Amino acid sequence: MTTVLLVDDQALLRMGFRLVIETEADLDVVGEASDGAVALEQVAALAPDVVLMDIRMPGTDGIEATRRIVAEHPEVRVLVLTTFDVDEYAFAALRAGASGFLLKNARPDELVDAIRTVATGRSVVAPRVLRRMLDLFAPHLPAGGADPSAHETDPRLRSLTPRELDVLRCVADGLSNAEIADRLVLSATTVKTHVGNVLAKLGVRDRVQAVIVAYECGLVAPGRNRTSAPGGS
Repeated sequence: MTTVLLVDDQALLRMGFRLVIETEADLDVVGEASDGAVALEQVAALAPDVVLMDIRMPGTDGIEATRRIVAEHPEVRVLVLTTFDVDEYAFAALRAGASGFLLKNARPDELVDAIRTVATGRSVVAPRVLRRMLDLFAPHLPAGGADPSAHETDPRLRSLTPRELDVLRCVADGLSNAEIADRLVLSATTVKTHVGNVLAKLGVRDRVQAVIVAYECGLVAPGRNRTSAPGGS
């Protein structure tokens, strides 16, 4: 059973989400909150598996609430809700540690599938969508451009092997494991192992967070040409 906490300042939306979620035998709504401050209290008291988080709320907004939930309760996954598919607030929530975002007008089946996905530790943001968001909001990123020596100058990347750096670049390009295997001429099993090692060494929870680190470190640059295959061994 996957437990869910609903966080939205609109009672009717919470009711609608509850009706959809509770029709599923493996999902259970354990609580509701109308703002981020109450959400933090509810997470501490109820320990839900997934928090369905609105972003724009009075008082403590969804971004700050997400940041604190991820820091204080790393086992809890946050799925943020947004009105637009490219939204600077949704991007900020991803940087704060959310496992993905979902449009408020998503179909009921998309909602329950997204909850199940983040509950297993995966993200629900397609890598190419994330890349589009990162490109759009490049001016807000600390890194100004691709730095060939990023793996030497940024402490977050120093533990990665040359091949793991190649894999991280491919992940940041929005490639699936199968596509990475084709590009780097590796087996799918080897790629999966490398991806797991990259996530562990970076100390991130999923591919979304790994992509953000790659941009912040300057390993890849927003809008660059991604057609050439990276080298490495």
